[in-house]
Amino acid sequence: MEKRQIVTYDQAVEYIMNIPRFTTKNTMEDTRGFLHRLGDPDGALRILHVAGTNGKGSVCAYMRSVLEAAGKRVAVFTSPHLVDVRERFVIDGEMIGQETFLEAFLQVYDSLDRAALAAGNGYHPTFFEYLFFMAMLVFSKENPDYCILETGLGGRLDATNAVAHKEIAVITHISLDHVEYLGHTLKAIAGEKAGIMQENVPVIYADSCPEVGDVIRERARFLSADLYPVSDIDYRFSKNNNKNIDFSYISRYYGSVSLAIPTIARYQMENCSLALRALEVMAQGQQASPEETSLSLSPEIIARGVNACFWPGRMEEVLPEVYLDGAHNEDGMRAFLESVAADGHAGGRHLLFAVVADKDYPSMLRRVVDSGLFDRLSITYLENKRAAAPDELRRELAAYPQVRATQYHSVPEALRAILTHRPAHERVYIAGSLYLAGEVKAELHCGREKR
Repeated sequence: MEKRQIVTYDQAVEYIMNIPRFTTKNTMEDTRGFLHRLGDPDGALRILHVAGTNGKGSVCAYMRSVLEAAGKRVAVFTSPHLVDVRERFVIDGEMIGQETFLEAFLQVYDSLDRAALAAGNGYHPTFFEYLFFMAMLVFSKENPDYCILETGLGGRLDATNAVAHKEIAVITHISLDHVEYLGHTLKAIAGEKAGIMQENVPVIYADSCPEVGDVIRERARFLSADLYPVSDIDYRFSKNNNKNIDFSYISRYYGSVSLAIPTIARYQMENCSLALRALEVMAQGQQASPEETSLSLSPEIIARGVNACFWPGRMEEVLPEVYLDGAHNEDGMRAFLESVAADGHAGGRHLLFAVVADKDYPSMLRRVVDSGLFDRLSITYLENKRAAAPDELRRELAAYPQVRATQYHSVPEALRAILTHRPAHERVYIAGSLYLAGEVKAELHCGREKR
């Protein structure tokens, strides 16, 4: 591979976005080897690792927000991004700047063995690996109090699992998704997610399925890892309060803690509770830590952090009475529809739906139709090579003659039509794909937060 002259941020982004053209999946040994080549930048980081099918990003966001409320500096690596690739790298609540991105990119780029690559036997990071390496370089330089890592896909073989040590491991709700990579059963997928567990490292997990719980408990016994399950007995819904949800978290130390989360997404109660349980467990385990680095929580800190949390694309009100949700698989659609059903809205509802072709969209659409929650349904096409065409969606909807769906050729076209002709008192929901969420935010210019 010839060395390319890359001197600008835009060139670096273009290079990364084109990586799938010339690389294949690498082994965990390769990933760990290259991390070592970079100087083991993860070595001094206190890492909180999060895996699961749905809710990973939200759990990361809640942990970050509460830690920041406790006065801690936090770095977070998440995926995917919705509009700007730098959304994946957040330090002290800000995504990194273009100069920082370019500097980290070049550190990885200059560490590649081009002679070996030219000979056809060298290591080149995948798209996700490259970004992970950049995150470790940036974060190690910033030296935050805590570093939160979200897995990209799976867990056991995920690039983020190359780190040497973790403070805690968190496993969110698990369901069938990415079956072509992770397995066709919940047991198989749970085994992959449980791969982030380390010996003697506490594990906090969503205890919502016996089959999944069995896998996690077996792995924990093998690794002598303490287990902390979180289920619906650990939180209690109180009420929808305008556009907030009031609920109680059952703390290990403070009993029932009253909280308000600024969302109408009921599924966030579980994600928030997972994050809080993880931080409580971690704080308890830091008794021997120096005073200046140990974590101290209180009901006031917890409430302040939870209330300040924002995670884009999760029941986000992007315009008045227009809600954007990242539900992108059948289980995510189930959780989304539960929140819609409980939103208390008295007027009509309109759903804009788009999806990628490798998802189980027949099941997703069946849930939408069976819910009976929407007076109007629109389908559109994504600007993504993985997108399911509206014609394919229409063929699926032909099984439901009672449903009349309006078809659009693009997200901008759909948004213009829906918003221009929206009846009074109609609430618009947008769901089906994180790519859809990204396109909507880009079109509405609400995804380009701080530079």
